Amino acid sequence: MTISSSLNAGVAGLNANATRLATISDNIANSSTYGYKRSLAEFESMVISDSRGASTYAAGGVRASTVRLIEERGALVGTSNPLDLAVSGRGMLPVMPAVALGVDMGDVPLMMTTTGAFRADADGVLRTESGLVLLGWPANSDGEIPNFPRDSVSGLEPVVINVNQTAGDPTTRITLGTNLPATDTAAGASGDPRSRTIEYFGNLGTSESLDITFTPVVAATGYSNTWRMEIRDSASNDALIGEYELTFDDSRTSGGTLANVTTVSGGAYDLATGMIDLPVAGGAISLEIGKPGETNGLTQLSDSFAPTNITKDGSPVGNLAAVEVDSNGYILATYDTGFVRRIYQIPLIDVPNVNGLTTMDNQTYKVSPDSGSFFLWDAGDGPTGAISGYAREGSTTDVAAELTSLIQTQRAYSSNAKVIQTVDEMLQETTNIKR
Repeated sequence: MTISSSLNAGVAGLNANATRLATISDNIANSSTYGYKRSLAEFESMVISDSRGASTYAAGGVRASTVRLIEERGALVGTSNPLDLAVSGRGMLPVMPAVALGVDMGDVPLMMTTTGAFRADADGVLRTESGLVLLGWPANSDGEIPNFPRDSVSGLEPVVINVNQTAGDPTTRITLGTNLPATDTAAGASGDPRSRTIEYFGNLGTSESLDITFTPVVAATGYSNTWRMEIRDSASNDALIGEYELTFDDSRTSGGTLANVTTVSGGAYDLATGMIDLPVAGGAISLEIGKPGETNGLTQLSDSFAPTNITKDGSPVGNLAAVEVDSNGYILATYDTGFVRRIYQIPLIDVPNVNGLTTMDNQTYKVSPDSGSFFLWDAGDGPTGAISGYAREGSTTDVAAELTSLIQTQRAYSSNAKVIQTVDEMLQETTNIKR
């Protein structure tokens, strides 16, 4: 009966608008929730019959369906915590519930979120107040990230920051820029050696030194432009680890630069790079003395013995001072000696259909058949954006728009209620015909 279908359509309208009211209420309630993605109720008409030229019409009503707009991104809000993280662009941070700590990662479902305020707990595990633990790939001792599978969580592990940790950075490269007096190789010169000591740091953070002695070869007449360089290592009981004969150019175009380096003992001199691999006690150190014809290494000019450019990497043992995350997702530990060490990398998760993810509590999501399979990207690569520290992602709720929708929903609900009231009155009239 047509009048009965009108009643059903009115009830369907009440249900649909009640669903819309629920999404609006949820959106407004979470307007200040970091990382919240707003929900949207969409209405679809239901047609029972639509025969052309039919004398009667049966109302099918309306059906409501909801969708969470996960792909929408909220504005980034700056904070003072370096481990407040947000994703600027596509991609999500891998997390797991704190209650699953100690369980094999293969048995833990992958969860993801777009933002989180992470802090170290008593065990150094980075987690949020709601119990979400940040996951990442651990770095090797040299700071390199191994190759982990990109379509599996097997390489991920909880990020642990030990605030009491100490670390040293062994020296692996030294640049030696020094000017040797040209007058020391002249006929009649004293031939006294010139020496220089360069500190370096061993594998255990100890302070060691290279004692470098330059002895001029005095010419019988004119200038010999030749020196003998000896290098001794304090960590090897001052043993001689390298001896080289240096010849300098005296031409008008390249005067004072290296012309030739002859290895007497020790690591060989590389003509292409200007480097010598010195076999110190803890392992090889690359000593850069410059390439022939260049002025940024050893030179022989005028009558002064002076350093021009002496640099080295490495640092002594230091205490952890700060932890930050860069835009590529690398967690960097900074020590009070100035040494910066890469300890983890946070990948970003991406799926083909972001809106198809299953929504969980605490602004987290899980993979579903509708979302497609996940892939772990380096932040900034492929379709993913960058990771921002000192930032949180704000809610995507527009309160003004939601309040406008609230007014429309209220009016629509009242109109559907009026339809039911009218149908009731018409049925009452039908009943009165018999009286």
